[in-house]
Amino acid sequence: MAGRAGGVSGVSGARRRAVLCLALVLALLCGTAALAGCGRTGGPSTGSGTTGLAIQRMLDRRADALLDRDAEGFLAAADPRATGYRDEQLRVFRNLADVPLGGWQYRLVRTGGFEPAAGEGRRIAAEVRLRYRLEGYDTTPVESVQRLTVTQRDGRWYVAAEDPRSPDGTVAARQLWDQGEVAVVRGSRSLVLGTGQDVRRLREIARTADRAVPAVDDAWRGRWAGRVVVFVPGSLKGMGELLGAPAAGYRGIAAVTTGEAGGAGRVPADRVIVNPEAYGVLGETGRRVVLTHETAHVATRAATSSATPLWLSEGFADWAGYRGTGRTAREIASELSREAAAGRLPRELPRDADFGFGGGGNRLAVAYEGGWLACRMVADRWGEARLRQLYRAAGAQEARDGAADRALREVLGVGLGEFTARWRAYAAEQLGSVS
Repeated sequence: MAGRAGGVSGVSGARRRAVLCLALVLALLCGTAALAGCGRTGGPSTGSGTTGLAIQRMLDRRADALLDRDAEGFLAAADPRATGYRDEQLRVFRNLADVPLGGWQYRLVRTGGFEPAAGEGRRIAAEVRLRYRLEGYDTTPVESVQRLTVTQRDGRWYVAAEDPRSPDGTVAARQLWDQGEVAVVRGSRSLVLGTGQDVRRLREIARTADRAVPAVDDAWRGRWAGRVVVFVPGSLKGMGELLGAPAAGYRGIAAVTTGEAGGAGRVPADRVIVNPEAYGVLGETGRRVVLTHETAHVATRAATSSATPLWLSEGFADWAGYRGTGRTAREIASELSREAAAGRLPRELPRDADFGFGGGGNRLAVAYEGGWLACRMVADRWGEARLRQLYRAAGAQEARDGAADRALREVLGVGLGEFTARWRAYAAEQLGSVS
């Protein structure tokens, strides 16, 4: 779910690849009776359920203290001998001072499974799920995994350390407040949180996001929250940390939207994450297109599923972004225009793999432009209402294989083959002759 404008492209892997997911929509394991401690080796536990319950109560007190803005109570859960960790947690507490939290909750999922941090005394590896919600903006919580080392001293449990790795061994995504003090700007339809940014820049982003929301309302014509949350880290490196992926992969990407496909009416919390470096070189129109594109992903989340082809989800978001800008097809689809002029217009609609990072900027741009052109054709030839119907029909398909063909037949009365032929003819008409 990424935006592009003026040659700045993005990729939609957030919908299907965990690397882009900050909101891990997973079932919580709420019961703690079966949770137990583990030995120093991090192997299977032989402890009792009482241990798990005691750790959970400590985590509950920690969460309550944060919501109550009780620094002493929050630090009371940190190991008094882990001075470095305590100092870090105090910084995080202060960084959250202005963030409008509507909920903050830890759930102990299991103990064991990884090596606890070295240290004296009884130490247990604990996998915890943090769920938090932004007041007035999130209808459902954002979830993330934390791998903690907890220790027992004088009959009390404390958190002694946090492992920066995710369960699969890769670097875990960090939260914005882990990176520094969070500045908060409230727009009329947006909430912008930033670190290491001039507040004037955050206000400009909020104004642009506020314009994006009604533009998406008009393009989508469907029920959604009607507001957007934007995170602005201090650098490209910070963006990579938020996404738990190498920063180099996002160079030139103006923004991405995190979250998973909704489906069945479920609407998980989304975050638009801005790359301050790529976003900063865009002009006013480019910035508006990017944030409108990302906001379209937020609005359409509940109607998007694993059956939705990326040419449709990314194409619709681009269509919403460029709608009303007055730009011509050749201006918007410059790379595809060059391919058409050289007689290399693709014979198929963009595949999901074409939206990946590995194919290079030209391939990515052609994929986005091809998806946009397909959605523009539907809006031109069948009407905007049919485009919206097509989007919903594709997301409602039960199986990924053949989903696009079934949705096209259901809404437009043509199969995928005929639709592709019409798309190529439309490209010839809009972009120039093809061979």
